[in-house]
Amino acid sequence: MTDSYPVLLVEDDPVSRRILENILIKEGFDVTTVENGRIAMELFRNRFFPIVLTDWLMPEMEGPELCKAIRNENPEGYVYIVLLTSKDAKADIIAGLESGADDYLTKPANRDELVARIKNGLRILELEKSLKKANEEIRILSITDPLTGAYNRGYLNERLPQEIKRSTRYRHPLSLILSDIDHFKKVNDRFGHLAGDHVLKEFVQCLVESIRNQIDWAARYGGEEFLVVLPETDFKGAMLLAERLRKACSQRIINTHEKQITITASFGVTGFTSEMPGGDISVETLLQQSDTCLYQAKNQGRNRVVGQPL
Repeated sequence: MTDSYPVLLVEDDPVSRRILENILIKEGFDVTTVENGRIAMELFRNRFFPIVLTDWLMPEMEGPELCKAIRNENPEGYVYIVLLTSKDAKADIIAGLESGADDYLTKPANRDELVARIKNGLRILELEKSLKKANEEIRILSITDPLTGAYNRGYLNERLPQEIKRSTRYRHPLSLILSDIDHFKKVNDRFGHLAGDHVLKEFVQCLVESIRNQIDWAARYGGEEFLVVLPETDFKGAMLLAERLRKACSQRIINTHEKQITITASFGVTGFTSEMPGGDISVETLLQQSDTCLYQAKNQGRNRVVGQPL
């Protein structure tokens, strides 16, 4: 556990610094040492240290000032700060804690007490990590379709306007592919709803496998309709991708309850380029155009791609 929590030791006295460093290294910590608060703050801005052990009295920047600076920096995670001090008056201790320190240790530091203070910090950092993980899991659940794993309509409604705004601001292309599984009701009627659910999962997997990770994204638009959003992709590129998706989905064999199911899908494609004025583009316009193209693809016999740029 100590390997994932590097320690920044700030101490201007070289003898004390070496003693503290040796104690922490023997306990398995990755320790970086500096001689004053100013250097510590410069280093902290370039590398995150979740544990900071700092002397109070130092040249250029004292310990309490360093504590305040770290708290004001708004780092990526919580920083557990222990203030080393020869001051033991209650007013001094309170002032140190109010500056942002989590704990204090009277100098000269006792080895066992120092290790106990740091281990207490580790417990707090582990609790923070667990809380972050739980919050992230909740966030993912809130934006994900529980059946297919694609993003849900709420995420689509929030993210698509952002994508349009970014693309128009920087004059980059953006394309949409709206897809619909052909005759999906027949799948449910013939094989049952559990099989239908499996088909939906496999269809989304087919989409996700063919798009760029962390750039393109897919969302459940409704029922068996799914929208693929393609930042930095022009209309021609989107048409080529839609055709690849159509072929991949039609060739995919879906195994469920000892039955093999094949499906086809129809695709409506639209998009805009840097030449189009940003004021003419809206979420409603893009979705309506992709929906119109999808409707045409279905009317023309399904299992095909129809597109029209804005």
